[in-house]
Amino acid sequence: MPAIAHSPATGEPLDPLPREFAELMRPEIPGLIKEIGVEVQRAYPVYAHLFNGPHSDAIRQGVEQALAAFVERVAAPGANSALRDELLRKFGRVEAYEGRDLDTLQGAYRLGARIALRRAKSIGRTYNLSPTLILAFADALFAYVEELESLSREGYVMVQARGMSDVAALRRQLLHLVVAGPPLPRATIAELCQEASWQLPAECTLVALRPPVAELVQAGLDRDVLADLSLPQPHLLIPGPLTTERLAMLRSALAGTSAVVGLTVPPGQAGHSIRWARRVLELIDDGVVADAPLVHCEDHLTTLWLLADPALTAHLAQRELAPLDGLSGTRRERLIETLRVHVSTRAPAEQVGEMLGVHAQTVRYRLRNLDNHFGDRLLDPDRRFALEAALRALHLHETKRTD
Repeated sequence: MPAIAHSPATGEPLDPLPREFAELMRPEIPGLIKEIGVEVQRAYPVYAHLFNGPHSDAIRQGVEQALAAFVERVAAPGANSALRDELLRKFGRVEAYEGRDLDTLQGAYRLGARIALRRAKSIGRTYNLSPTLILAFADALFAYVEELESLSREGYVMVQARGMSDVAALRRQLLHLVVAGPPLPRATIAELCQEASWQLPAECTLVALRPPVAELVQAGLDRDVLADLSLPQPHLLIPGPLTTERLAMLRSALAGTSAVVGLTVPPGQAGHSIRWARRVLELIDDGVVADAPLVHCEDHLTTLWLLADPALTAHLAQRELAPLDGLSGTRRERLIETLRVHVSTRAPAEQVGEMLGVHAQTVRYRLRNLDNHFGDRLLDPDRRFALEAALRALHLHETKRTD
């Protein structure tokens, strides 16, 4: 428990926050991020599509950085906040791209500060902290909010300074609106398309890029490709399908930047496409999907599906493999691996043995054991499908853990 002074005499001047206070604040950050997200969406419904859309990770990272930087400033005054500063400027740029003034964003910041202050008062009651300390916290917090607003204003003004005649800014705004749907704001998009000399296609192909993005990427893109390479999760929108010509353009423009090509979809589903592509990037980082300069989401749809809800697939695996629960760990693992290969390949014992590196007779012995444990389940098409899905998901999770 940090040594924090208790109630001083009334009227005592406010002192800087003691550094030990940071130890009480740090554990509150995850809960605050969630609570602020819920309350901001309730008070400002316009932000719901951002918190739940393809930019949700970047937004949560920005909120986390804003909170963490405040705590670190208490713990170590003068701590570097470059990452926070850039994320807050990007918040301002997004407001400009989406055509809002800064009042809404500033209101969201102040709402977040009130929630944080409410949490600080609760901590104060729990640890019997002095009212003066809580007042000092409130004073520091709202001064900090002014700093956040100033950073976002820098990003906002940066976009506005280009003027709405700037075709590149218009097209970035178009990209934000298309990816943020559905529903698409058709009237706004039609107006922007006219001003930006860009035609909304019947289909589009989204591409998620791994940051940092080389400066040469933008120059190598076709003129009608929409791009925002300054975001924490940079991405492109290619009108139409990924033809041979478009693929050649993309490979040339990437200049060593790794990327995942999403599915070709109608513009209203662009947000889903980029979300799936970003998920494949995560699976590459986890070692589940093999890395390559350009990976196609189309090749990994089953993996995306099986890993979409880890908790649910874990329950499915627990249910389907329950007949083996009474076995020892090693024996159970061997039977599960044999069952996975057998169910997914429908191969004879000899071939299964080759895949597993064991004798065919061993495979036959294991299959007889599996028949004894599962009985008619292996003959029922629905149960067999559920079992195969569970085994594949389990194998993918094991790949992720071992890598």
